[in-house]
Amino acid sequence: MTSTEANGTTEDSGPSGYAAARLRLLQQETRPGPPRRAALARLTDDWLTALYADASPPRGTALVAVGGYGRGELSPRSDLDLLLLHDGSADPAAVAALADRLWYPVWDLGLALDHSVRTPGEARRTAGDDLKAHLGLLDARPVAGDLGLVAALRTAVLADWRNRAPGRLPELHRLCQERAERQGELPHLLEPDLKEARGGLRDATALRAVAASWLADAPREGLAEARRTLLDVRDALHLATGRATDRLALQEQDQVARALGLRDADALLREVYEAARTIAYASDVTWREVHRVLRARSARPRLRTLLGGGRPQPERTPLAEGVVEMDGEAVLARTARPERDPVLPLRAAAAAAQAGLPLSRHAVRHLATTARPLPVPWPAEAREQLVTLLGAGEPAVAVWEALEAEGLVTRLIPDWERVRCRPQRNPVHTWTVDRHLVETAVRAASLTRRVGRPDLLLVAALLHDIGKGGPGDHSATGEAVARDVAARIGFDQADTAVIATLVRHHLLLVETATRRDLDDPATVEFVARTVGGVPTLELLHALTEADALATGPAAWSSWRASLVTDLVKRVAAALAGDVPPAPEPAAPGAQEERLAVEALRTGEPVLALHAQQEAAEEGGEPEPVGVELLIALPDQPGVLPAVAGVLALHRLTVRSADLRAIELPTELGPAGTVLVLNWRVAAEYGSLPQAGRLRADLVRALDGSLDVAARLAERDAAHPRRRGVQAPPPRVTVAPADSAARATVLEVRAQDAPGLLHRIGRALEGAEVRVRSAHVSTLGANAVDAFYVTDLKGAPLPPQEALGTAGEVERALSGS
Repeated sequence: MTSTEANGTTEDSGPSGYAAARLRLLQQETRPGPPRRAALARLTDDWLTALYADASPPRGTALVAVGGYGRGELSPRSDLDLLLLHDGSADPAAVAALADRLWYPVWDLGLALDHSVRTPGEARRTAGDDLKAHLGLLDARPVAGDLGLVAALRTAVLADWRNRAPGRLPELHRLCQERAERQGELPHLLEPDLKEARGGLRDATALRAVAASWLADAPREGLAEARRTLLDVRDALHLATGRATDRLALQEQDQVARALGLRDADALLREVYEAARTIAYASDVTWREVHRVLRARSARPRLRTLLGGGRPQPERTPLAEGVVEMDGEAVLARTARPERDPVLPLRAAAAAAQAGLPLSRHAVRHLATTARPLPVPWPAEAREQLVTLLGAGEPAVAVWEALEAEGLVTRLIPDWERVRCRPQRNPVHTWTVDRHLVETAVRAASLTRRVGRPDLLLVAALLHDIGKGGPGDHSATGEAVARDVAARIGFDQADTAVIATLVRHHLLLVETATRRDLDDPATVEFVARTVGGVPTLELLHALTEADALATGPAAWSSWRASLVTDLVKRVAAALAGDVPPAPEPAAPGAQEERLAVEALRTGEPVLALHAQQEAAEEGGEPEPVGVELLIALPDQPGVLPAVAGVLALHRLTVRSADLRAIELPTELGPAGTVLVLNWRVAAEYGSLPQAGRLRADLVRALDGSLDVAARLAERDAAHPRRRGVQAPPPRVTVAPADSAARATVLEVRAQDAPGLLHRIGRALEGAEVRVRSAHVSTLGANAVDAFYVTDLKGAPLPPQEALGTAGEVERALSGS
């Protein structure tokens, strides 16, 4: 190549000279990426400039590059987007002749050409009618001719864009959404369209247009690099196929990977997915900001503004400790201190997902840079917040992606790196491995009413394919990884073993049901021996369904579901003899007994509060994780709803609770029965109330001077809680009891919410049953409660009456 050609010009302005120089440029292996795209644009500029000069152009004309060519970026098979601009003073025949002298050489070379001939006024009118044309003109760049004419058009087009941004940007967002629905999500597609899919080059161009409007701007960190990655892949794809294609087909991926110096097709896809996620996340953040600004502009000014006050401050509604809602996002409260609160990232994520809100990018970035690492194993609250996040269902996906964008997920769970952005070569799968795991947790969230331990189900769903990041059988590899992760996040040895079993055997039910003879006793015995018990079987059944539903439409059907259900029924029957009876209430501790004696002596409630501490990290202070609240009071109707209602009024979240009736020696008084309640509570946000206030309100609730239900309803009406999660309906069942049972056990599984235990207590009171003991657990966002009830004479409920009571409680909760 001559020095002239190396600088982007040719000695021959004809098509053959340009074609030869173009071919030499594309064959150079030392100038890939942005330098080659820019060199190809300069080479094309020089050729078209020569064509323009040779055509003796009339005055008042200019050749303008628009779109990608206008940005000075040409891929090997890119279209040439050209506008022949004229001021209207030249003879139309001369302008038409000039166009022919420009367009025909391009066509002769077989290059794709998008062309138009317009005056500035016509160009602006076309842009006003056609959003895509307007977007192309935003990148208008003069190639040859009257530079002033082009500069004036650019100025006018940009002014039009900024003036019309409130109407044009929502239209552009709709186009992006419609395109995403048609083309899918680039970060997860096995054969992605690099340009049209969500997170692709079109979205990157849309972000440039938003920035040009001056209405909002995209996060810039990593965005230019992500866009360059996709352009580099498209260049290699064009050269590998010899076609102007943007779809990265399976058969081309290895060749494209080699051209880019990557190990294999999987490494290529991982780079593509990483880049696309950066663009997709930047798009989500940017469009939220656009709509926030537009809402603020269109909102009617507040009265105090009209009266001369300052600009109104956005409302900040508390969501959780250290987390508030503001302008449609979950943000950090002003009092939040991430450097002192290592659980805050998970608490913020869980609160955002439960409220159906996006987690503010600024909040996530601040958490990523300032939050202390969690101790290992995690404190109880951190584990609960993770389960709450996973149990939020669909809203958890966007929140999880926000955490991933700032590296928080791999900081919390380092083993996540092995599956992040990992493609799945099985066409049955819709998602990458990591997104499939999150989608499985989303599906599992709707199945939590079917299991006794929703927390184990959700965590197992998140980890069931974690072994796909290593060699060998992914189920066996995943079992070992799941054990490490479960122990890291604070599960005890028994729960860790269950999670590991679920991960190891997550394919057991569907493979056995579809490949083995279910009438063969050996088949059922093998599955029963593998799972070990009915609770694990229930968890595995729910995990199997969630996994299949999250895989794709071809992975689950009514036929498969019926086969798996049949197998589960047979295995459950085989395991029935192994089901342990419901646990009896444990004996009271020394402090509980002391409080019970005091309550019986005084005839009034007695309270004690104790802060619970997690073990400290080496050299650090113990971390408070909640408060143990002990209450003792003489047995009387309405205790459970009264206590639960008072706690709800004081915005205390109940994490676990036990209620039991203690029989004290008769010499202490004529009435020997005392109710003792042991609660683990935490402030929803703000500080804990004083024990004296709790006791005073409890006394008033019991004597009827404090209408708890009315106060709760009044507060909810004044400040309705935002609920973004479509939770599964509550489920109330009668637990199997052995012949020695002294009470009927009702099991309640429902979405946790302020006042839930109060509503359950009222429903049980309305059913005219006595609660002899209760065991309440909050597992993430799920309440799993067991109530030991009797009739008013102290006897277990007859079977039909028990079913009727369960139905009454379920209806009461469903209608709340």
